[in-house]
Amino acid sequence: MPLGLTLLTVATLLVLFGVGQRMLDRMRLSDKAAVLFMVAIFIGSLIPDIPLGRDLFVNIGGAVVPLILVIYLFAKAGSGMEKVRAGIAALLSGLGVYLAGRYMPSEPETIVIDPNYVYGIIAGVIGYLFGRSRRASFIAGVLGVILADLAQGIENLILGIPSRIRLGGAGAVDAVVIAGFLAVILAEVVGELRERLQGGTAKKSMVYQRGEFMKKSSDENQQTGGGDENE
Repeated sequence: MPLGLTLLTVATLLVLFGVGQRMLDRMRLSDKAAVLFMVAIFIGSLIPDIPLGRDLFVNIGGAVVPLILVIYLFAKAGSGMEKVRAGIAALLSGLGVYLAGRYMPSEPETIVIDPNYVYGIIAGVIGYLFGRSRRASFIAGVLGVILADLAQGIENLILGIPSRIRLGGAGAVDAVVIAGFLAVILAEVVGELRERLQGGTAKKSMVYQRGEFMKKSSDENQQTGGGDENE
């Protein structure tokens, strides 16, 4: 089984057993919705690419469902700034994946790791670094892979290179899943560390929310350690 589908299976089982509930809550995503999306991606990836035109194809699991999830989470963003960060991070993530595709060896057998895994790792790391919050990081990582796929197809079209544009197809589901999971895990781990380190630091009078330190309200200042959140 491909790595992306394996990760989806493991993640679905973990959510069903109640693991990661706090992280899902901070992303404004219920456990039922998370399971539904993961199952839809799994099943959709097994369906052949759907033709949308002469040379344009789209995969349900690798592009359509992830894009729906991205739009849903974007609408749930806690602030306009988070939406801006998510958009910028997605563009940078897509650029990173696009450049990786340009400069990596053209023969996959010459490298020790599947290129789609590399693309997913690059998108996930860049998505976290510039998205900062769990939600924005996930959006940037997943959308970055899709944007890079689209950019490569448009470039081939402009240059007259005979090729088909396959959004989410040809193993791209691995990159999409890896990017999304890695971005969220990085945001979760680093966010938790920063929240734990917040007490006793120079930012003791501030609260960590939506991926950044903000001034506490008068009510929050009366509480010790309350209200920290890195969505």
